Amino acid sequence: MRELSRRWWWWLHMVDLLVVPLSHNKSRLFFQQLLSRPLNSSGVEFRNTFFFVSVQPPSSPSLISVCFTEIASWELSILLNLLMSDEENSSPKSETVKREWSTYDANQEGPPDLLEFVDLPPVSIDYTLPIVMEETSDTKKAKELQKKLEKEAKMKKFLEKQEQQKAKAADGDSKPKAAKQDKSKAKEKTSGIEDGLLQELQNLKIGEKKPTVKLPDAYDPKYVEAAWYSWWCQQGFFKPEYGVNMEEEEALKKAIEARGKFVIVIPPPNVTGTLHLGHALTCALEDVLTRWNRMRGKVTLWVPGCDHAGIATQMVVEKALARQGISRHDLGREEFTKRVWEWKNQKGDRIYEQLKRMAISADWDRVAFTMDEKLGKAVTRAFVTMFDWKLIYRSDRLVNWSCTLKSAISDIEVDKVELTGKTLLSVPGYEEKVEFGVLTSFAYKIDDDTEIVVATTRPETMLGDVAIAVHPEDERYTSLIGKKAKHPFVDRELIIVADEFVEKEFGTGAVKITPAHDPNDYEVGKRHNLEFVTIINEDGNMEGNCGKFSGMKRFDARKAVVEDLTSLGLYRDCVDNPMVVPVCSRSKDIVEPLLKAQWYVDCTNMAKEALEVVRDEKIRIIPDLYRKTWENWMNGIRDWCISRQLWWGHQIPAYRVTFDGCNTVLDDELWVAAEGEDEAMKKATAKWPEAVNIKLKRDEDVLDTWFSSGLFPFSVMGWPDEESEDFKLFYPTDLLETGYDIIFFWVSRMIFMAGTLTKTEPFKDVFLHSLVRDAHGRKMSKSLGNVIDPLDVIQGVTLEALHKQLEEGNLDPKEIEKAKQGQEQDYPAGIPECGTDALRFGLCACMTHGRDINLDVLRVQGYRFFCNKVWNAVKFALFYWTDYTPSDKNPISKNLPPTQFDRMDRWILNKLSKAAAGTNEALKEYNFQEATTAIYSFWLYELCDVYLESLKPKFVNKKPGSTLSASQIQSLDVLLLCVDHGLRLLSPFMPFLTEELWQRLPQFKLEPRAPSITVASFPIQAAFKEFEDDNLEKEVTAMNHFIRVIRSTRSAYEIPPKTKTEAFVLNSDPSLEPVLKEDQAVLCALSSSKSIQVISSKEECQHGCAAAIVNDKCTVYLLLKGLIDLAKEEERINKQVSIKNQQLKKLSDAAAKPDYANKVPADVQESNSAKMTTLTGEIDQLLKALEAVKVMLSE
Repeated sequence: MRELSRRWWWWLHMVDLLVVPLSHNKSRLFFQQLLSRPLNSSGVEFRNTFFFVSVQPPSSPSLISVCFTEIASWELSILLNLLMSDEENSSPKSETVKREWSTYDANQEGPPDLLEFVDLPPVSIDYTLPIVMEETSDTKKAKELQKKLEKEAKMKKFLEKQEQQKAKAADGDSKPKAAKQDKSKAKEKTSGIEDGLLQELQNLKIGEKKPTVKLPDAYDPKYVEAAWYSWWCQQGFFKPEYGVNMEEEEALKKAIEARGKFVIVIPPPNVTGTLHLGHALTCALEDVLTRWNRMRGKVTLWVPGCDHAGIATQMVVEKALARQGISRHDLGREEFTKRVWEWKNQKGDRIYEQLKRMAISADWDRVAFTMDEKLGKAVTRAFVTMFDWKLIYRSDRLVNWSCTLKSAISDIEVDKVELTGKTLLSVPGYEEKVEFGVLTSFAYKIDDDTEIVVATTRPETMLGDVAIAVHPEDERYTSLIGKKAKHPFVDRELIIVADEFVEKEFGTGAVKITPAHDPNDYEVGKRHNLEFVTIINEDGNMEGNCGKFSGMKRFDARKAVVEDLTSLGLYRDCVDNPMVVPVCSRSKDIVEPLLKAQWYVDCTNMAKEALEVVRDEKIRIIPDLYRKTWENWMNGIRDWCISRQLWWGHQIPAYRVTFDGCNTVLDDELWVAAEGEDEAMKKATAKWPEAVNIKLKRDEDVLDTWFSSGLFPFSVMGWPDEESEDFKLFYPTDLLETGYDIIFFWVSRMIFMAGTLTKTEPFKDVFLHSLVRDAHGRKMSKSLGNVIDPLDVIQGVTLEALHKQLEEGNLDPKEIEKAKQGQEQDYPAGIPECGTDALRFGLCACMTHGRDINLDVLRVQGYRFFCNKVWNAVKFALFYWTDYTPSDKNPISKNLPPTQFDRMDRWILNKLSKAAAGTNEALKEYNFQEATTAIYSFWLYELCDVYLESLKPKFVNKKPGSTLSASQIQSLDVLLLCVDHGLRLLSPFMPFLTEELWQRLPQFKLEPRAPSITVASFPIQAAFKEFEDDNLEKEVTAMNHFIRVIRSTRSAYEIPPKTKTEAFVLNSDPSLEPVLKEDQAVLCALSSSKSIQVISSKEECQHGCAAAIVNDKCTVYLLLKGLIDLAKEEERINKQVSIKNQQLKKLSDAAAKPDYANKVPADVQESNSAKMTTLTGEIDQLLKALEAVKVMLSE
């Protein structure tokens, strides 16, 4: 037990139910420690009471169920894995365990670790006692645990049936045949899902509404998430036209003017891709915002789509052809492009199906693919327009060149691999690994007596050296400036130039200059008008101007150059050198800077305008911290290379013009851009009217994928047709939501293109979400084995299956073993089935502004248990509504004053008001974490833990079929309103679960309801504002704490729930006075008390009472004479006094330090002072109670 981390103890205090084999040694020790008394040494109390029930299912070990009735959360079921994971079942070593919870660290999260152990008496357990909570979820029935595998098998069969039905529907036959039953076998049983319900699902047609007559006993994500999505799409809920009478003239325009609009486009994922957690986070956040705005009544449009992913898609198809022994050059461009389209039509919709699994409420009738004809037209028009406006030009410049792809690539496609020193890396096309991370020094001779030593990490590039640069103030070399050094391998002299970019202190202070193969050298070459000598070709081989090294592979030439420098006596040294190696993310080849003629976009003025729109807040960048990043990018902008040497993509609509005598014209000027060859000829003729024998040849390159993506917000709306209805109604959009890592590569270019081509901003807000990392904060990497497929989280996956995924990938065998070890460490039992709703909610709950998400899958599983809690709460409410007919109107619509409602009815409506306010305000600011916290707290800590419990006394004597009182009807009306609106608050985050439950709710007679929660109205604070009451909140909070104290005290003495105790209350706390006077029934019922009597002095108590400190102004005396061991009570109080004295001493010592007043914030000082006052009062009360126990012992 002493290995249990603080994190597990923190989860422990929130648990709802745990089933543990008593025969397991670790679990016995754990519960013996846990059940002895409340955990409160760190200010985090166990606010709950522990009750037990013996469960003896057939062929099962002895089990104990522990129900924590107050906290009612979920996460400790995760602890069961920890308890069972690393210790074999064995008999307990002792019935006595030791502990000490006196050490407290104010900076830690949750209670302290178990450090020093003292003797505690063994815990005796009465296995005949009942469970207090009368819930029937699968987690509370041990017998249902045995049926889990059978349920999984049943659901697997159902899902297979669904897939078969989809296939038939695609062929025009959507009528499924009933599955044949094997009558010779026993009928299968499932946990919570009956055969009849599964049969109903199997008989559903695609798009048909799911039956909601009977609610399954247990929450199961597979069942809950089945069938709803196709029905939503079939009903058109996701279309902006929904709810609009389209027969009216300009109906959509009028609806937008009346209701407002919310328009967003998806960041288009690659057509080659599969769903990863970055996509899942994007889907979750964007769908929450879309559903929320739809439920607020706005005309809503979310445009889905995907990117043609030029390099990635071409590589996939080329690899497939290579397996057949064919290259793209064997096929030719036209046939190869045809093969790519065939692949896209067969495989390209896979990403869409995965997006639908995430329940995104996008309008699939408007889905856009960047190679579609409509978007292709926009790309062509954009290029031609910008070319004619002199914003696109052609130039010879250095580019990132992939020798494997034989294409330029963008910066985002370059992985910067950091090396700390000498490292051998695998490079495509080389049998042996290549050495990187070293700095090689060698000498250039100026004359027989003079040399200058330079250093390089790329010795092969010395074959393209044309100069040596030194700092103009470096006295070592001032006499050499202007002189020339002799190249040892080629007939070339290297001039020595002075340039301030040289760092005098680095290396020798002399830098070799290779303008055609290094970005810094390129700029030096421009400044000094140096010759640009290209020595490496597109294939990565040395050019013919490299002497004896001509034709060699570049890294073979590296070794050969060093060897020859050594033989010539010019080699000086080789040392480890930390460096960054640019690696092509697609081909894993080393990126080579090459001088190539490419097309560029002049970004200078665009960047200035983009800076202004952000500074003027015409576009808001959220969080604000990224505004600085934005300014840095825009101020340091470089022109954008937009051409790629591929076949798959938008072929550049530029034509090279030749005519008789054209060799007198600069090559960069011999180009026209046009939307077709006829138009190109007209432009060429107009540009050179005297030219004879004009001929055209279209550029074979394609445009950078980011070019078409930059047009996405308006090209999907129909641009360049600015009279199209979608463009007029829905552009500009309202929000761009994406990851902060592409703020430059995509966000900036959309703003550039929109400002240039549409003369407006493409969106109002840019929300940049965090990156998803693993639970340890590491970047997700296949080689680490920590990449999480969202579908694995949704449907669960075994460890063996995770291993198989690695083996089917393209990792090195050594990396596979390392990755497997990572998987075994993080997912020893695989990834549990969590469902889409839990994954969405978990990602949103982890989302914080400006910080990356360290995602623990077990936390997502915790939200799956939250789904179960919501399920059981609604099921519990449905039970209450058995003999209930809702009123004509909901309680709010009746306009009754709050004073006509019971205290707890007023309180829950007050909490609903604040939950609605908190959720709406948080979503307006894109604060998903606060929104989920508001909803989670309302459901778990307010509706379930308090309000539902408070209803029990009101209905305890109700018999089936009996007439309900007016007070009972009002409470059930309030319950219906709260469950209805609670589901609506949750719906944007958990669409499947909320639809499943909401469809089963009763309905107020005169209040028509939407056909789906998807299009129901979202709760707002104004509807419940009059019920907000801070004094009422204080009273109910005090009441709940009062009940918890009594329960904890009863638990400490293992008093059975059926055994009622008498309580005497000595109180001077004004917040408790009205509760003690008016809510005796609720207090007695929830604290298992026979009576609660308010007394004015301790002497009014009967003899034999145990004291329980509520706070420094209230003490409860429980009559326990004959029920408890007084010696144990004396021991317990002594320990409480010891703990509180230590806490008080720690605070007092801290306050006594000389720098306390200056270094500790004022609010913390004030808080600590209040804590010390409270502790002093509690210690005083405990000492009085201790004296009372001693008196009882002496009687």
